[in-house]
Amino acid sequence: MSDARLLETFLELVRIDGPPGYEAATAAYCAEALRQAGCDVWFDDSVSTTGSDSGNLIAMLPGRAPGTLALSAHLDVVEPCRGIEPVVVDGIITSVGPTVLGADDRSGLAAIIETVRRLSEGDTPHPSIRVIFSVLEEIGLVGAKALKAEDTACDLCLVLDAEGAPGGIVVAAPTHYTFTARFHGRACHAGVCPEEGISAISMAADAITRMELGRLDPDTTANIGSIRGGSATNVVAGHCDLAGECRSLARTRVDEVRDRMTSAMQSAADAAGGEVEIAWELAYEGFLHAPDSFEVQLVSTACERAGLEPRLYRTGGGSDANVLASLGVPVLALACGMSGVHGVQEQLAITDLNAITRIIEETAALMSAGAHEL
Repeated sequence: MSDARLLETFLELVRIDGPPGYEAATAAYCAEALRQAGCDVWFDDSVSTTGSDSGNLIAMLPGRAPGTLALSAHLDVVEPCRGIEPVVVDGIITSVGPTVLGADDRSGLAAIIETVRRLSEGDTPHPSIRVIFSVLEEIGLVGAKALKAEDTACDLCLVLDAEGAPGGIVVAAPTHYTFTARFHGRACHAGVCPEEGISAISMAADAITRMELGRLDPDTTANIGSIRGGSATNVVAGHCDLAGECRSLARTRVDEVRDRMTSAMQSAADAAGGEVEIAWELAYEGFLHAPDSFEVQLVSTACERAGLEPRLYRTGGGSDANVLASLGVPVLALACGMSGVHGVQEQLAITDLNAITRIIEETAALMSAGAHEL
């Protein structure tokens, strides 16, 4: 019966429109479900900071054993996500129409709500459960960056927001920098007096050719995402804007790549007799867990007890787990079974939705037992 309830919760959640910035309806559904399961529920005051129509949702289920396990997922879904109508065929859930399914991250929301229900309804010991449902994750982890430390306190946090079959445990994620740069040249008529001009577009192009881009090593990447400049074919461009990024699992390496990209842009501007303004932003810090760390061993054992083989892997992408780690939270991101995310081919197997729920139940059981089974 609880597996059927889990599926129904997921299907109800994906039918609620919830693009980034419009999470209030999803948050209200989740808040009511958690209250009925015995949680204290509140919203933080991040609306003025994030611009969402909802604060981050925080809930606490009192424990019957020492410790606190935090469970986190995000409330928003990437477009096109309005009017999602799910269909189940041979145990696979997809979207009927030209939309995403919303398994990213409705699968995490549903699994967490069902876990809280089962723990509340049962009579076995469990740690206190802290629920953290964030807003605006899909456009830069905005909600998580507005979280207060007191709303994230726990002994272990599981972020349910990774693609792939349950059993996948993200043990490392990168530090990520982004930049915007404006090259300043000198505009003039391209047909009458081009010699008097300095092309900002040429400066930006020269800067790009001076950079090492793509995969730089197994842990590091760099990319130019956009270049915009100029006004007309008969005008030497006076301005050109460049945007890009670098990221690495090695903290010192990403700083090195950032500095080299800066040097490439400055050298290109100097060579042309122009100027460049560069603004770097730390999108998020990375995290790294040793395979033999207590957190990894605990969740690996939970996977095995749920009948799944644990798989440890590193990712080049970021999630709320990065932000939580920067707050000092011991955090792991878990694969939730979703595939084809951010596209209309997105799908989720019912067996995987059940499996990720079992994993977090087993994690709670191990924590309440003092993890003596490890």
